[in-house]
Amino acid sequence: MAFPKAEKIWFNGKLVDWEDAKIHVLSHVVHYGSSIFEGLRCYDTKRGPACFRLRDHIDRLFDSCKIYRMEIPYSKEEIFGATLETIKANNLRGCYVRPIVFRGYGSLGVDPTTCPVDVAIAVWRWGKYLGADSDQKGIAVRISSWNRMAPNTLPSLAKVGANYMNSQLIKLEAMADGYAEGIGLDIYGYVSEGSGENIFLVKRGVLYTPPLSASILPGITRRSVVTLADDLGIEVREEPVVREALYIADEVFLTGSAAEIVPIRSIDRIEIGEGKRGPITERLQREFLAIAYGEKEDRHGWLDFVYQ
Repeated sequence: MAFPKAEKIWFNGKLVDWEDAKIHVLSHVVHYGSSIFEGLRCYDTKRGPACFRLRDHIDRLFDSCKIYRMEIPYSKEEIFGATLETIKANNLRGCYVRPIVFRGYGSLGVDPTTCPVDVAIAVWRWGKYLGADSDQKGIAVRISSWNRMAPNTLPSLAKVGANYMNSQLIKLEAMADGYAEGIGLDIYGYVSEGSGENIFLVKRGVLYTPPLSASILPGITRRSVVTLADDLGIEVREEPVVREALYIADEVFLTGSAAEIVPIRSIDRIEIGEGKRGPITERLQREFLAIAYGEKEDRHGWLDFVYQ
């Protein structure tokens, strides 16, 4: 499938044509994975296009850069404005948004300090991340043979390009075996997350999710689900999750900005619950999308409208 190109990309302070947003082959990021990025959705609401939790994504972008000692040459407000500007320039109402900060062309060596810090923001139309009907029918996943990063190796709290080499191994293995996604365990054997999503399980009406110490990315959709569960009176417990707890759960689902909320119908070919989207998953999913699309009150201030 051809990539759904847009017209313009914001690149180091200027809008350039999609095809002209290029970097040098000897850029530091190409050789050492020194990129920090975000991914979020802009929803087509009745009041116009609205970015979901844009400021939270920008905060995480800056936090990730701080961990890697990368100073973004723009303020948070400038990145916020540039994101809205890029959506407008492409005349898009619903789209995916990808801000990225990376070490550019300077010198070639592990030491990145002589390389410039470049910033780009791209937007494009993107449908359901895990399949057109994945949000209703659910997906089949497997537990990966690849563990997530160990503490004090690669910081999982940073959304950095290098971490996604581990994600690629999890994803490639799952797809090679006929699954839509893989679930990584941490180095202690507890459940961590998917290749690009956080994970929740439901047991006897209680919602469980692994803690940050399980080498997970602090997902913004994950945080949104915890907030919505509290709104709906659903108990949430953030605690270590053993692998077998997934098999005997009543419901399991994944969350992410690209994936949104996706039910899991089977794990390692073991049917989860009734093998379809469960009632709590559906309830959270509907509440999340109703707010994202502006059909319900934005009671938590999550939407930033492109046209103020």
